[in-house]
Amino acid sequence: MLNIFTTISKINITSLAIGCFDGMHLGHLKLVKCLDENGALLVINKFKGQFLCSNRQKEEISGKKVIEVDFESIKSLDGKDFLSFLKKEFTSLKFIVVGYDFSFGKNRAYSAKDIEFLSGIKTIIVDEFSIGGIGVHASLIKDFLSRANLQKAKEFLGRNYSIKGKVIKGQGLGSKELFATINLDCEGYFLPQNGVYATLLKSQRKTYKSVSFLGVRSSDENFAIESHILEELGENFTQGEFFELEFISFLRENQKFQDLKNNIASGYVFELDDFAKFEGKTGPYIQYAIARINSILRKAGEANIKEGKIVITNKEERDLALKIAQLNAIVI
Repeated sequence: MLNIFTTISKINITSLAIGCFDGMHLGHLKLVKCLDENGALLVINKFKGQFLCSNRQKEEISGKKVIEVDFESIKSLDGKDFLSFLKKEFTSLKFIVVGYDFSFGKNRAYSAKDIEFLSGIKTIIVDEFSIGGIGVHASLIKDFLSRANLQKAKEFLGRNYSIKGKVIKGQGLGSKELFATINLDCEGYFLPQNGVYATLLKSQRKTYKSVSFLGVRSSDENFAIESHILEELGENFTQGEFFELEFISFLRENQKFQDLKNNIASGYVFELDDFAKFEGKTGPYIQYAIARINSILRKAGEANIKEGKIVITNKEERDLALKIAQLNAIVI
């Protein structure tokens, strides 16, 4: 039995672009441009692994409605039967758009050039889209992401890579650190290499600058996607709410940090220009500090805490304060 999933009226569709469209990259958009005003995407869902974008994202990026066909229900069909199915389902269909490497029918027996010959339906075959002599394909984009090469992925996608997920309960450590932390469940998505990224976290109402962690947390040994928001919150988040996480740049690989006392004799050489850069291993810490300081000041104002004398009773804290007081300068 053929399974087709759509919420739109098929009778009004006059053109179809057929394919998987995973990632909706620049090569896919070449097919989309060939559709007419009443065109739609016929997405053949054959992915068993992780995807680069959902059907909703495909609609948002392409500006066209998505009609999904279950690959399992058509993979055994003869090519002629598949085309007869399309003519029966889409009675106003005038033409079909496919890529140069499109194949169909049992055992992929037919190619793009056979569509018009077998069905009489006008067919537009789009040539391979290349950048720098390299064909743009979803598999290559996944390879770039798996190596944290966001710039190359962006070049092939035509946009920054992003994933969507719902808010889930975290460990509650973010609130203790005085900056907002959002934990996301992005089930099904292909994820970039584990690490720390400069990101944008988008709710339905606002976009936040953030630094996001992907990987296994050292605190509980569980995989997590955590986004630390670096600016004032203008809303409250609830579990189950959906967010989009857009990856801007790769900052560093995941590291397990110990207390500073373990690294006190590391021989670190301070370079202001390098330290102030957002790229590398130092940028996130500056932003964390800014977010924490602003949060402390805000909470102090809400609690009506006035300036006053600070009394340090803990010996270790007192010794540290005295050591800091000996420094010739303080870097803010």
